[in-house]
Amino acid sequence: MRSGFLLICLLLLANVQAAELYRSIDKDGKVHYSDTPLEGSEDYERLKLGKEPVPDENLPYETRRARDNFPVTLYTFPTCGSACQQARDMLDKRGIPYAEKSLVTKEEIDAFHQASGDSKLPAATVGRTWLKGFQAEQWNSELDFAGYPKTAPYRPAAAVKPAQ
Repeated sequence: MRSGFLLICLLLLANVQAAELYRSIDKDGKVHYSDTPLEGSEDYERLKLGKEPVPDENLPYETRRARDNFPVTLYTFPTCGSACQQARDMLDKRGIPYAEKSLVTKEEIDAFHQASGDSKLPAATVGRTWLKGFQAEQWNSELDFAGYPKTAPYRPAAAVKPAQ
């Protein structure tokens, strides 16, 4: 009887898409499930209900595999001009999913110099490999090595996502 009631509650809960569900643990180690975190509990987690769509789920397998193993980040600055646009165009033409990080603040620029060991922009990382200054042949070679396709089977609508 009790398991039947629990099953009905879970089925009803599965249909509630907009609701939030939290798992909280009280000071005695007892687990609580609720639509709000347990008051006074520092150990809580927001649970995801349902499957949220992933924007790049339609990428070809080869591209997803390369992206997972060798993510690409493009580093630019606001007044970069044609070199940055050429880098974006090349990545878009190949259908490369990438994050773009525009270096604006002194802290961002200093962190870039520290990580890359250089100041040439545009720059990119393919996995852990740094590509400094846009050189199409070098960038294409590294993307080929990472397993990205040479041409996009489609033009991605939103290939450029801000880096976080």
